[in-house]
Amino acid sequence: MAIMITDECINCGACEPECPNTAIYEGGIEWTWGGGTELKEVKLADGTVIDADEPQEPVSDEFYYIVTEKCTECTGFHEEPQCAAVCPVDCCVDDPDNPESEEELLAKKEYLHAE
Repeated sequence: MAIMITDECINCGACEPECPNTAIYEGGIEWTWGGGTELKEVKLADGTVIDADEPQEPVSDEFYYIVTEKCTECTGFHEEPQCAAVCPVDCCVDDPDNPESEEELLAKKEYLHAE
């Protein structure tokens, strides 16, 4: 499953540079599909195609957050999610609302990085 950041986050920022997919953003900061990936355009669930560098609305205005669609739990990069490994308050946890198999996470990695 993807990782999420709980509201126990102290906004230290330790997790952000650890993400190989650039899926972690500071609260209130817009994100892009293209940041940290090889994507040039993205086809959304509704069929709309957008530029991968088009800014997206922040997931949280208060705490660091992880964009679920970009999170691969570091599968294919590291043995464990690096955000969870460096978090001093253990607020980077499995997201129960987004279960994914290892195969799905590897497929997401391949998609994000054009492999």
